[in-house]
Amino acid sequence: MNGKHADLHLKNMSSSVQAELVCFESSCRERFPITDVLYNCPKCGGLIEAVYSGTRPSAAELRDLFRQRRLSNAPLDTSGVWRYRELFPFLNDDSHVVTLREGNTPLLDAPLAAEYGGLDKITFKHQGFNPTGSFKDNGMTCGASQARRLGMKRVACVSTGNTSASMAAYAAAAGLEALIFLPHGNISFGKLAQALEYGARTLEVDANFDQILALVRTLAERLGIYLLNSMNPFRVEGQKSIVFEMLDQRDWNPPDWIVLPGGNLGNTSAFGKALREARDLGLITKMPKLAVIQAEGAAPFYEMFHLGGELHAVANPETLATAIRIGDPVSWPKALHEVRSSCGTVEKVTEQEIADAKAMIGRAGVGCEPASAATLAGIRKLTAAGMIRKDADVVAALTGNVLKDPDYIYKYHTGKLETPSGAKIRSTFGNHPVVVPNDPDRIAALLQEGSV
Repeated sequence: MNGKHADLHLKNMSSSVQAELVCFESSCRERFPITDVLYNCPKCGGLIEAVYSGTRPSAAELRDLFRQRRLSNAPLDTSGVWRYRELFPFLNDDSHVVTLREGNTPLLDAPLAAEYGGLDKITFKHQGFNPTGSFKDNGMTCGASQARRLGMKRVACVSTGNTSASMAAYAAAAGLEALIFLPHGNISFGKLAQALEYGARTLEVDANFDQILALVRTLAERLGIYLLNSMNPFRVEGQKSIVFEMLDQRDWNPPDWIVLPGGNLGNTSAFGKALREARDLGLITKMPKLAVIQAEGAAPFYEMFHLGGELHAVANPETLATAIRIGDPVSWPKALHEVRSSCGTVEKVTEQEIADAKAMIGRAGVGCEPASAATLAGIRKLTAAGMIRKDADVVAALTGNVLKDPDYIYKYHTGKLETPSGAKIRSTFGNHPVVVPNDPDRIAALLQEGSV
């Protein structure tokens, strides 16, 4: 069967698949139409997820189709998200899709980073190669597409940076009005600049992330605004594609571990759901373990995982890794299920550990934003503790581009970086710029001496 006929065959098969919204809580599992605007279950308050039933293509058919689409120039096929649309078939019409050709992010080897992390080898799945520079684009293309399907005119999010940049871009592409709420004076200007450039209306609120999220949920219900934070189930569906693409790039051979930073825990929820669904469809036969890494000053999920009981929110989370500065992660029930189901773990790392790991990722020629570097910092701790073997096959997710927070980089390398409490962060692997005279002989001598 050639590519065109195979695509038509699978499209006809996929049309028999039914998509629904279902309460995530095992004690409830209330079901709702896929077109309902829901972020929590009206019956029990649990999180909502998208589920699919009906005849599904075989694993072999799907693998072949995904590989054929790499040669296609059709807009949906050139997207590293929508290329895998049979794995999240919630739309009834592809004309609703809003795409900026997201995904298509590389797997990068980094021997220097592997050595630092105590591994023989490490592979980075670098989501910073996305259109707006972070993994948020994988989910936002799906969230914005659902908003367009529902006939929404305005979308909103609460963001410390990456979500706002992504939502602003996709809203602009979809012709939607974007409303961004963010903590006043507590954001990376590189990320805020993106939201402003894409035309979003930006409102700075004198409150932290979790307080603002409660405020915006009230406004969304009152004003009919579609909320695109990570509790939106379609954001999670899109972020599943990070795992699908990674598996495809590895010829559907799963790693031993997938390590990722943990903030609001939407990615953890999406990664675990993607792995379970890939296994159930026969695309993979082995389940990787998930390791979630949190910043020490914003680590409620770490505390709950190791101490048990309910999640106790951190009222004033503090970390320079702004993308994971979340004290009350809304997706923790899903994330806990996924980490436990994978027999994985949760670790926390200090500001110093994040900064040094970030510098080593940079020295490997890769680069990332601070939150991403929590992965390597966590791997270093987990290998030292014997949790991850030295010869393990490890894929670490880098969630954002190195240019997301340039001030952090400059301050680290010049010895000016401080923790939120004012403690000095050592420039362990600093690369301080050197002032030299306008004299070729003197500069040549300095270079030969190794002084610069």
